[in-house]
Amino acid sequence: MKTMNWKLLPAVVSLLLGCAAVPGAFAQCGLSYKAVKPMSWHPLLKGDQDLSLVRVNFGPSIVGMWHEKFTAQAMNDSPIPDTVIDDALSQWHSDGTEIMNSARPAQDGNFCLGVWTQIAPSTYFLNHIPWKGNDTANAETNGIGNPQGGAQILEKVVLSHNGNSFTGSFKLTAYNPDGSVAIWFTGALSGTRITPATTFGSLLP
Repeated sequence: MKTMNWKLLPAVVSLLLGCAAVPGAFAQCGLSYKAVKPMSWHPLLKGDQDLSLVRVNFGPSIVGMWHEKFTAQAMNDSPIPDTVIDDALSQWHSDGTEIMNSARPAQDGNFCLGVWTQIAPSTYFLNHIPWKGNDTANAETNGIGNPQGGAQILEKVVLSHNGNSFTGSFKLTAYNPDGSVAIWFTGALSGTRITPATTFGSLLP
């Protein structure tokens, strides 16, 4: 199925959330997560994998700046047409932290943070912990926007042999302000390394 242009993101998100009867709950960068569960709970990992593993220092590194695309393939475990729900820039740092500039209006909170570890050669797990924010401003909220509950994005990615791209999977769970789950998406993730020679035009669809 064809992916939707990322410029249609607001309309796509509004439609999906409207169908789920949870308008405004889609994850902008945000998280409200109260219980830490065993690592085997993470849907992108198998078994009791130890996420405290020391990163393996061989081969290409995930460290650097990336252009990432999140393509949702299921909503609340029900298949949906392939839909690009974010087109973002991210930086993975050598200290195991990560920052992402999401393709969302700045008013909504378009910068979010994460932590990562290497779980196998060329394979990485990211726990992206965006935080609470506001949705689009409107007259009823005096230009501030309604408060959002936040979200959590779990990623598992595999770096290519030359280190210039990666592919993987993600689960994005959006929360209501009270911490209850509002909606979740799963799908495919891809990334292309940004270098000093990368042009702005090359990042456009």
